[in-house]
Amino acid sequence: MTEAKAPDSTRRSERSRRAIYQAALALVGEVGYGKTTIEGIAARAGVGKQTIYRWWPSKAAVLLEAFLDLAEQAAEEAGEGEYEIPDTGDIKADLRQVLRATVDEMNSPAYDAPARALAAEGVVNPDVGAQFVEKLLEPQLQLYVTRLRTAQDAGQVREGIDLRIALELFTGPLAHRWLLRTLPLTHDYADAVVDYAVNGLAPRP
Repeated sequence: MTEAKAPDSTRRSERSRRAIYQAALALVGEVGYGKTTIEGIAARAGVGKQTIYRWWPSKAAVLLEAFLDLAEQAAEEAGEGEYEIPDTGDIKADLRQVLRATVDEMNSPAYDAPARALAAEGVVNPDVGAQFVEKLLEPQLQLYVTRLRTAQDAGQVREGIDLRIALELFTGPLAHRWLLRTLPLTHDYADAVVDYAVNGLAPRP
C-alpha cells in the first residue's frame, strides 16, 4: 500500500497568505478601510483570524504587505523585473512615458482604494507611514534620481540642482491631484507637468 504523503505545510501557508492578500484588497475596495476588519478578512479568505494575527500585528500590516505583493505581481506580469525609468536620451519623452503609466495606475480601482487607505493610515500611524515610504515609495523615487542624474550628465539638467527636490516637481503634482481629487488625473496633465518641470530644470543660457 502506498503511504499517503504528509500535507505540504509550506504550500498550504502560501495559499492561505495569498487568500488573505486578496481578501484584504477586495474588502478595502468594497467597504472601505474603516469597515475592513481582521475578522472580515479571515472569513473572506477562509482562514481563522488567529492565522492572520500569527503573521501580522494589524489590518494595516496585512494591507501594506498585500499592496506590495500586488505591485510585485504587476511588475512580473509586465515583464519588467528590476524596473528602471527608460533612458532614450530624451528626458522629456522618458518622463512623459513614466508619468502617463503612473496616471493609469492611480486611476486603476485595484490601486486606488488600498493606496488611499495606506496613505490615510500612514498619517495617524507613523510606523505604517514609515514602512509605506521605505518599502514602496522610496525605491520608486530613487528611480527618478537615477534618471535625472543621467540627464544631468548629458547636459539636459543644470548642475547644482538637488535631484531629490527635482523629482518632486514630477511626482508631487500627480500625488496632490490624486489624493485631493482636485481635478481629473489625465495623460495631458502628466505631459504638462513634465514640460513645466523640465523647462525649469534645463541649463540656463
